Amino acid sequence: MDNLYQPLEEDELDWLNDFLLDRIEENADAMDKDEGILDVSELDGLLTAVVSGPATVPPSLWMPQIWGDFEPAWEDEQDIRDVMTLLMRHMNSIAVMLMEQPDEFEPLFLERVFEGKTYTIVDEWCEGYMRGVTLAAEQWALDTHEMQDLLAPIVAFQGRRASETHDQNTEEEIRSLQGAIPESVRKIHSRWLSKRADLRAPTPIGPRTTRHPAKVGRNDPCPCGSGKKYKKCCLH
Repeated sequence: MDNLYQPLEEDELDWLNDFLLDRIEENADAMDKDEGILDVSELDGLLTAVVSGPATVPPSLWMPQIWGDFEPAWEDEQDIRDVMTLLMRHMNSIAVMLMEQPDEFEPLFLERVFEGKTYTIVDEWCEGYMRGVTLAAEQWALDTHEMQDLLAPIVAFQGRRASETHDQNTEEEIRSLQGAIPESVRKIHSRWLSKRADLRAPTPIGPRTTRHPAKVGRNDPCPCGSGKKYKKCCLH
């Protein structure tokens, strides 16, 4: 059984990034369809919101957000298990970092080089994060001033707002907004952690804890917190 608490290596992130994009065939008709999550930055945003919010969100809810209308054509059960293991490991590593070392948490933003200059790209990450928020929108209290203020740097780079943000702000102002995102995420996680009724999930024990969790067996409770057996949930 794979260790679901081991952070992904660079080559695993690269493989997962390619898998997310390549699952949609080049000639596929994507008109008016949801393409889901297309890179690991957007995935990182989605899973960060899942482990940061006020309610436990099981894989049965966040997994469809990854595939959209283009679920992969799985070859066999092992194929599903391999991808699911990578997803769970990445989600767990985010949860552990926010729980135990929040000051070191950094979103998985993209970088692009243009005319010899490197630019930080946060739009995909923010899009993924807000996808995660919508999974429990009522519990997130989105109509409160507190949550609107905390989400402001993220919403600024999401959807149609992203174009306005890039067009109406200087490079320095954009960098300032981008730099505010990690701290907002930390505050949001802390805010909901103090109010969450079920503290067991989605905050699994990871490799940086002082305890050493046993590997998850097929008949053990799923580490995602759904309450189901692992073989009936994330392994399925």
